[in-house]
Amino acid sequence: MKRGFYTIMAAQFFSSLADNALFIAAVELLKSSRAPTWQAAALVPMFALFYVVLAPFVGALADAKPKGNVMLWSNSIKVVGCLMMLLGSHPLLAYAIVGLGAAAYSPAKYGILTELLPASQLVKANGWIEGLTIASIILGILLGGQLVGHALSTRMLTLDFPLIDTGIDTPPEAAIFVLIFIYAIAAWFNTRIPHTGVEMRPIPNNPLELVPDFWSCNSRLWHDRLGQISLATTTLFWGVSGNLRYIILAWSAAALGYSTTQASSLSGVVAVGTAFGAILASVRVRLDKATSVMPLGIAMGLLVITMNFITNVWVAAPFLILLGALGGYLVVPMNALLQHRGHNLMGAGRSIAVQNFNEQACILGLGAFYSLSAGMGMSAFGAITAFGVVVAGVMWLIQRWHARNCVVHKDEVEHLLELARHDNAHG
Repeated sequence: MKRGFYTIMAAQFFSSLADNALFIAAVELLKSSRAPTWQAAALVPMFALFYVVLAPFVGALADAKPKGNVMLWSNSIKVVGCLMMLLGSHPLLAYAIVGLGAAAYSPAKYGILTELLPASQLVKANGWIEGLTIASIILGILLGGQLVGHALSTRMLTLDFPLIDTGIDTPPEAAIFVLIFIYAIAAWFNTRIPHTGVEMRPIPNNPLELVPDFWSCNSRLWHDRLGQISLATTTLFWGVSGNLRYIILAWSAAALGYSTTQASSLSGVVAVGTAFGAILASVRVRLDKATSVMPLGIAMGLLVITMNFITNVWVAAPFLILLGALGGYLVVPMNALLQHRGHNLMGAGRSIAVQNFNEQACILGLGAFYSLSAGMGMSAFGAITAFGVVVAGVMWLIQRWHARNCVVHKDEVEHLLELARHDNAHG
């Protein structure tokens, strides 16, 4: 791997670490203010909101400017969201601003991989990026849980600055204050990311011209015989896993009686399995064999439903590791295949923006459904059953879709697989 790849990994690690710790802090901030249950569930779709709204623009921005600069600006926006929480803005609004920063960050983060590395290293690079991201999710969730926990928050709140009234009086506020400094570390690494030398694509004078261009790119990926399958799979996976992050917190409280701090530790267990599955897939699955992992999505959906029957943490922990491992092994090859097809069909930034739009729209839709259900009294157990059925059923349909493509559009599919095989061997 090129040296710049490791700088990207470090920047991604600290930014993702803060993102996930902030989610726990925001949940606790809402709980401490006695907000309705549906508002905590709504944090997930609110984070996804700007991914969907700004999708036509952030991809073009990532292709028009050096991607390290875009990542730096995006981290600054996340800091603004943190400050809004501390200054009294509603947590849902402030968390949406953090999501705005994340929406701009993602096309640059993934798009730079296709500029910096050959196609033969994309699966491996995605494995390391996803593995490191999952590690940051684990540590971020654990960090967030500890920062809002009694032991650590009590010590932080006893710290005093002479002649300065910070206005930080609660554990979640203290946690958010600490996370601002972690975003600052990520920003420093952003300044060290090298220029790849790839020609920039200027943004039109009228930004609204990007909307039809975006929809054209979106249509192009959905009509590509491999792009449509990988896009459908990753869209479903991230839509469900994004909402499971909160659902596991709710399930832990309902099934095991866990506090936010305890439940955050169990959420980290899922990420341990995902990291293992992601790294394993990165060394075992070739780019042209990515579609072979689709049956794991069906198994993953069926496993989600069995969570309802677990009431012991010693059973829950290994079960959640297995669930995460299946997800990691599924998403890394499909994500790499999607990047490969997107890079061949359009700019890297636009490709990732299309991917983010679809995935975050799924998170937004499923999150809105869960928030509405929570507001109407639906239990965590009911939500888990619904999610499991959706995953298994839709993954079965995607698998049948690909099988039909291989029969009806055999020559086209074989040609695209040959391109992936060639790039994997000689890129």
